[in-house]
Amino acid sequence: MKHWVKSAALCAIVLTGSAMLRAASIPEGYKLLYEQDFDKPEAIKDFVFTDPAAWKISAKEGNSSLELFQQSKYTPKHRSPFNIALIADKMFDDFVLDVELQSTVKPYNHQDMCLFFGFEATNKFYYTHIAVKPDPVKAQSHAHDIFIVNDAPRLAIAEEVSQGVAWGENTWHKVRVERRLADGSIKVYFDDLTKPIMTAHDQTFGAGYIGFGSFDDLGKIDNIKIFGPSVQTRKTEFFSRARGQ
Repeated sequence: MKHWVKSAALCAIVLTGSAMLRAASIPEGYKLLYEQDFDKPEAIKDFVFTDPAAWKISAKEGNSSLELFQQSKYTPKHRSPFNIALIADKMFDDFVLDVELQSTVKPYNHQDMCLFFGFEATNKFYYTHIAVKPDPVKAQSHAHDIFIVNDAPRLAIAEEVSQGVAWGENTWHKVRVERRLADGSIKVYFDDLTKPIMTAHDQTFGAGYIGFGSFDDLGKIDNIKIFGPSVQTRKTEFFSRARGQ
């Protein structure tokens, strides 16, 4: 948590007491299954990408992160995000994902970073699009929602969403995603771990890969931690690995 606690606003969150500690706790029976802080250049070998040329390990003020620095040259089968980096060869069922994200573009309504999960194939996965503002009509939601791509253009499935988030520009934020297969629950948190900004229930997909990126913006990823009861090892047979892997 080397970025987010430096912000005065986020420090206030940390000091909210026992309620915050309870919300930030990891369920009983979960263990740390994966972590990555990108302090070593070879960390990029952990991932497969829609376009490896769009990603790099970058350093600023002594800190390294995975950076999406240009748009990916990738055309999905169905309308869905272009810029994706998946943790390779590891499939997660129930999990708690903690990660720090930074948008590196100027704020606008659809400014986004995305998290991917239950990723079974290039045309079968979930993702959460975290943006400054949701679209006003739920039936036409393309921003700030939880989506499913099931061999068709993305479909919004969140039951509740907040009024958006403030990414700012070049500012780190703490993001959490929780998923349970038994009831299909999905919860997304942004900075404040006491209240989700999105919730959904869906059981279409089971265990899958977890990833990071953006629909069509740029940003950075750091300090990934994934907790859960178990992880499956299965070679990722799609997308591309960085050169030299």
